[in-house]
Amino acid sequence: MADSMSGMKRSHRCAEVTAQMAGQTVTLMGWVNKRRNLGSLIFVDLRDRSGLIQLVFDEDTIGTAGYEKAGTLRNEFVIAVNGTVQPREGAVNENLATGSIEIKVQELRILSEALTPPFHIEEGIQTKDELRLKYRYLDLRRPDLQKMIMFRSKVTKSIRDFMYSEGFLEIETPMLCKSTPEGARDYLVPSRVHPGNFYALPQSPQIYKQLLMCSGYDRYFQLARCFRDEDLRADRQPEFTQVDMEFSFADQNTVMELNERLIAHVWKDCLGIDVKLPIPRMTWQEAMDRYGSDKPDTRFGMELINISDVVKDCGFSVFKSAIENGGSVRCINAQGQVEMPRKKIDALVEYVKGQGAKGLAYLGLNADGTYKSSFAKFMTQDEIKAIVEKTGAKIGDLLFFAADTDKTVFASLGALRLHLGDMMGIIDKDKFNFLWVTEFPLLEYSEEQGRYVAMHHPFTMPNEEDLPLLKTEPWKARANAYDIVLNGVELGGGSERIYNPEIQEQMFEAIGFTVEQAHERFGFLLDAFKYGVPPHAGLAYGLDRVVMLMTGAESIRDVIAFPKVKDASCLMTGAPGEVDDKQLEELALAITAAADSEVSQ
Repeated sequence: MADSMSGMKRSHRCAEVTAQMAGQTVTLMGWVNKRRNLGSLIFVDLRDRSGLIQLVFDEDTIGTAGYEKAGTLRNEFVIAVNGTVQPREGAVNENLATGSIEIKVQELRILSEALTPPFHIEEGIQTKDELRLKYRYLDLRRPDLQKMIMFRSKVTKSIRDFMYSEGFLEIETPMLCKSTPEGARDYLVPSRVHPGNFYALPQSPQIYKQLLMCSGYDRYFQLARCFRDEDLRADRQPEFTQVDMEFSFADQNTVMELNERLIAHVWKDCLGIDVKLPIPRMTWQEAMDRYGSDKPDTRFGMELINISDVVKDCGFSVFKSAIENGGSVRCINAQGQVEMPRKKIDALVEYVKGQGAKGLAYLGLNADGTYKSSFAKFMTQDEIKAIVEKTGAKIGDLLFFAADTDKTVFASLGALRLHLGDMMGIIDKDKFNFLWVTEFPLLEYSEEQGRYVAMHHPFTMPNEEDLPLLKTEPWKARANAYDIVLNGVELGGGSERIYNPEIQEQMFEAIGFTVEQAHERFGFLLDAFKYGVPPHAGLAYGLDRVVMLMTGAESIRDVIAFPKVKDASCLMTGAPGEVDDKQLEELALAITAAADSEVSQ
């Protein structure tokens, strides 16, 4: 039977006890991390979220009954102790904040016993993810994971402190919304009161925050829960948290300048790191041309080089035909890698095929002046020399080439660049390289929908210079949109919003919406704009990604208390699960077909 904690009140957390408190009596509560019975003495490491402290039990101090009770302790028992702080009699543990002290226990209460856990509760365990996530409540006891979850709390507080100091109001927006299928798939919630009708869980508070600007709230922010039914990966979850904000009477420079100060504040407050301001800016086109990515990692070079002009008439048909078909030929220079074995090169060829490329050509400059190449035999010495001069390659370098449409070339070389950077060990993992990417295309073509769609969302303001293009060549128009990127990861993005009804109508027309369709989906927002709407702009961060990068975690799962796995299921609770027939009947729903599914990572 468990002991009661009645009459005992915790005085400190474990790591709050210091050497200066020697001689004081403290009351601690937590989990048994480890027990060592030396016969005359029993040592227990007590753990709570603050850290560890060593407890010492001896029969003279705690009595025979208390000493026997201490002998029954096992890992993960929850206990309360009263005792005196004293210097350690044994060796000092330099790796522990409390390593120079211990608690001589005078009273022990066992508040809860525990089964042997399925894995050790310790840092750096190699347990399979499936097991850890099934027992997430145990996994969350691990000190390294607790540090990340507590750090996340520190980051959110720091963000809130800054936003309040800048005159922002924290306002909650609804979780049950109208479905506006423009972007990722919605999660739908059936209505019992309105049979056959559905709410959608918000993909973002986008429309509501624009309505708040119409309502005169001037500066809004929210740590908003968002939901998207899309394929998952390491930095994506079906539900996530956005740091969402909107400004009235602001342009993109206003938004970017404030967010630079926000980033500097949070990094200094939480990591003690000074972020150099202003953060560099780069247009979307420059980012694609130089890095093959709209979220470039600028911690290392190896930039893309366009050699289309020097190979457009060459004898290698792969290069020549790509250019004739409107594409390009570009390369990256893996400096000093000419000795890379053929097996590794073949693996890189397969890697870029996974990015959509048909293949990968290469050219290496050997020390003896010869070439190591997959295509040199199809070209003259002058044509090879022209490539070498264009790229600035030196003896020992290995060039990799992609020839296809720009989209495919950028995707394949952009991914290969990151892959090689990791493989060659040339990325400084201790750097935080921030970058603004601006002037995104307003529209992108969706093969799935067979039409142009908004690259960000349909309320994104076009670049003023490109407004005439909306009626003639809308696909060429740039957006007043901006992303904040850190080390090759998109932290967040935003834009100036359309507030002119005529421009909004042209935007809807460009993405194939009729006036009726636009009003059916967004009528309430368009109606609100008829009653006086201020110019406004905003931005939203993915909080999970921010914390992941700040902590150096490998996945956002490590900074989310209860994450889902790749098929959007929860291994711990078994969600999603079946519901009984009565619930379906109340919702006027029927299950017509069910596919067997396997819970997998």
